[in-house]
Amino acid sequence: MTGRLQDRICLITGASRGIGRAVALRFADEGATVIALAKTQGALEELDDEIKARTGRNAVLVAEDLTDYDKIDQVGAALYQRYGRLDALVGNAGVLGMLAPVGHIGIKEWQSCMDVNVTANWRLIRAMDPLLRQSDAGRALFVTSGVAGADGRPYWGAYAASKAALECLVKTYAHEVENTTAIKANILDPGRIRTRMRATAYPGENPETLPPPEAITGTFVDMASPEWTDTAQVVKAKIEGWEKPAG
Repeated sequence: MTGRLQDRICLITGASRGIGRAVALRFADEGATVIALAKTQGALEELDDEIKARTGRNAVLVAEDLTDYDKIDQVGAALYQRYGRLDALVGNAGVLGMLAPVGHIGIKEWQSCMDVNVTANWRLIRAMDPLLRQSDAGRALFVTSGVAGADGRPYWGAYAASKAALECLVKTYAHEVENTTAIKANILDPGRIRTRMRATAYPGENPETLPPPEAITGTFVDMASPEWTDTAQVVKAKIEGWEKPAG
């Protein structure tokens, strides 16, 4: 059976757990060549084992810290040498940072939010743009949060500011390339999903009342596929194959 991403070259960041891991598995199921990037080699190898068991193919594993920006450039160069193109870039990796009043956010925590959520994604766009241009239908999608569009949610200043900046960056890139390339760049809002980051932000919340990451992977497939034609949009993920428990 041919999948919707058959033979597409797809890079996914934050691929070792949570949403990124679920997306990597779904893309592999859809026939993609998955390039999985995350910091932890062991978790990437576990992902690769599952992809191999499900599809008979291996993923390409890249164990790197996205804040080592020169390494991002090296990854781009290596992918160009090996494949000559990139069909989909999924910028999923992110950090929550410190939930605190704006005047009490630690300097290191603020900088970490900006380094991972904004600057690393800019460096990814910068490094992968030449490869996306070589695709017949280059797709770039980046994960945001509802707090980016909120009217100033208290205590979420660093994270919300970083995601708002990311949205502006991606929309700007989308408009820059829309008339001269086949690239479509968009932002995906997953909504409330059962992840470790969500549990950290809301420790009193019952995770069983939230959809698992697997429930939203269909939207990622849609937005990474050649058939997707929108650009510079914030798209809300659709929940599929899951119902909230009664009670």
